[in-house]
Amino acid sequence: MHFLFIFFCTFLSEIFLPARDSLNIESLYGFHQSDVRKQFEFEQQLIQLHKPETYRKHLYNLTQHPHIAGTENSRLVIDYISEVMSRAGLQVNHYDYDAWMPQPGTASISLVRPIRMPLNNQEYIYDEDPYTSHPDLVHGWNAYSGSGDITADIVYANYGTKEDFELLEELGVEVEGKIVIARYGGNFRGFKVMFAEQAGAAGLIIYTDPANSGYVDGIVYPDGKFSDESTIQRGSLLTLDYYGDPLTPFEPALPLDGDKQIMRLDPSEVAFHSIPVAPLGYGSAKEILSRMEGEPVPREWQGGLPFTYRITGGSRLQVRLQVDQPHDFTRITNVIGTIKGSEYPDEWIILGSHHDAWGFGATDPNSGTAMLLTLAKSLGDKISRGWTPKRSIMIGHWDAEEFMLIGSSEWVMHLRDELNANAVLYLNADAAVTGPNFAASASPSLKKPIIEATKVVKHPDTGTTVYETWISPGNNEPSVGNLGGGSDHVGFYMHLGIPSAGISISGSVPVYHSNFDTFWYYQTHLDSTFSYGPALAGVYGVVTSRFANATILPYDLNRYTVDIADHFESLTIRSHELNRNIHFGELEIAGNLEKLANLTTTLEAIIPEFLAGRPDPDLIENINRRMIQLERSFLHDDGLPFSRWQQSLYSSTDPWSGYASWMIPGVRYILEDHRSDEELLYELQRFGEAIERLVQQLEGIITSIDNPE
Repeated sequence: MHFLFIFFCTFLSEIFLPARDSLNIESLYGFHQSDVRKQFEFEQQLIQLHKPETYRKHLYNLTQHPHIAGTENSRLVIDYISEVMSRAGLQVNHYDYDAWMPQPGTASISLVRPIRMPLNNQEYIYDEDPYTSHPDLVHGWNAYSGSGDITADIVYANYGTKEDFELLEELGVEVEGKIVIARYGGNFRGFKVMFAEQAGAAGLIIYTDPANSGYVDGIVYPDGKFSDESTIQRGSLLTLDYYGDPLTPFEPALPLDGDKQIMRLDPSEVAFHSIPVAPLGYGSAKEILSRMEGEPVPREWQGGLPFTYRITGGSRLQVRLQVDQPHDFTRITNVIGTIKGSEYPDEWIILGSHHDAWGFGATDPNSGTAMLLTLAKSLGDKISRGWTPKRSIMIGHWDAEEFMLIGSSEWVMHLRDELNANAVLYLNADAAVTGPNFAASASPSLKKPIIEATKVVKHPDTGTTVYETWISPGNNEPSVGNLGGGSDHVGFYMHLGIPSAGISISGSVPVYHSNFDTFWYYQTHLDSTFSYGPALAGVYGVVTSRFANATILPYDLNRYTVDIADHFESLTIRSHELNRNIHFGELEIAGNLEKLANLTTTLEAIIPEFLAGRPDPDLIENINRRMIQLERSFLHDDGLPFSRWQQSLYSSTDPWSGYASWMIPGVRYILEDHRSDEELLYELQRFGEAIERLVQQLEGIITSIDNPE
């Protein structure tokens, strides 16, 4: 049965993956033929409005001060974003929430034995970059650390992954009561803490190793873009099974002084990490690592410092870790700018990026923020000349993303019912403009629209289209990834089932989450011409305007079958690696996929003829309302085995790394966690039922077209 299923997957891929073709301006999926040329003309006019000087101005103004969420400087950024969108003609609304959030407090690490030595935990000041001397910059810290004062022996845990701690146990290394030191990379920093706590560690130090974006990779800051010895990665540590404010799971953290109040958990009821955690640069970490005297590490655990790494520090080395991190309710603000649609105002095209940062945030997030403001200004110029989209366009700027997606998660829970009914798509632009390489990850229905959009936007470095610089030689189409965790799409896609994508023009940013993520760094090492932002705004503008102006929403429906088949093939391979078997035939999944393939092919084939008949506007609206609900077919109220908040049976965050995407995650989790055959069967049944719901939705749309009465 497995071989038949894999054959079926391959067969589908050959049929439904679109061939590389030249742009045909005589047709555009979802548009009436008479509207196609007008749409292409609009797109080119919009693209021409995106100017490097506009993008540069916004990026400069957004990054003049460090702006951690909830601070006065963050409020200045909120005011600037609001003013820019208001001047562009967008209706601007603020959504305030009071979330339980930490402050930097104090954090210090020092050697106690064999010598007493305080270790530096803040970036150096460089004359070349005037931003590095800003008085509001703070020390390295990790949000939602426990507080404590620990003096203990040291254990090195490589990246601090689940597998790394399992190896320590296998080697007989005692972690309980020790301070663990682990390098950044391999997984989400919060999972390093979770695995350290499970092993009994008393504290954790997370450092940036020179083998991971330091001098091993190239010339270091300020002469080059790579991390110098003082570069420190900050970041949140939360690993709850829900996102947003920790005290209000599944409910918005409405303002404490507002008219409507909700129940909040007591902090003691929340599974916060209890051990103290703090980050370091490799200049300070080497003072610890170079003095360790235990057994040498496995070869793959060796980092980039010029000595042999060792697993334990020995009795002659002790380190003191002190963290005092206060928490309180913090006012955060999402800023939403709206262009109201002329025909279908209650169908929403949503774009977004967060605005809070650990420091100046030139790349993360404000390269994306500045791009969206550039697009907002260009759309505003078109509005001033009489243009309005058929559907509403909303540009959201989320607060407190860096503390675990708080702002966007509160908004999706606050507007859950409206978003479920109205949201067409969500495009996420977090840290979206950092280099020349175009990339995208998306839900199935948005993959082709993104690919098609890149065919009409020029890449600033080549003069050819973004599409031509993106596609690899010999491939039928560029590779579009699957969405994982780590940014604001999670609430839209994995909680509410809204088709989503992350689209970027990118390069490496080794100073990620550090005080060196400055405007000077961006201009000097990433893009001196500020041309990548306008190019990406072109792609966002094309995707946005096509969905906003099309008569029938131009989702990539055929992709569902192809991608689902691919994911099951991957699960089949993984199940064999784990000595398990997935019995697709018992659930008729292959048969349902065949139905799905036939339905999506039929629907895409009849849309042009349907539009040519100038159908009734009410029928059009009815069909699009059904289209909007297609992705919701994968939602289940019970959520996933590891997270009730993540309710999509199609895609989730990796529950053990935090960043990677897990496809058909309920089934994947049961396999990886070695659960019973009964639990595996249950998850397969749930996903099979989701496919059946999707099939029924498509059948309803086709019936509406065939029998409009």
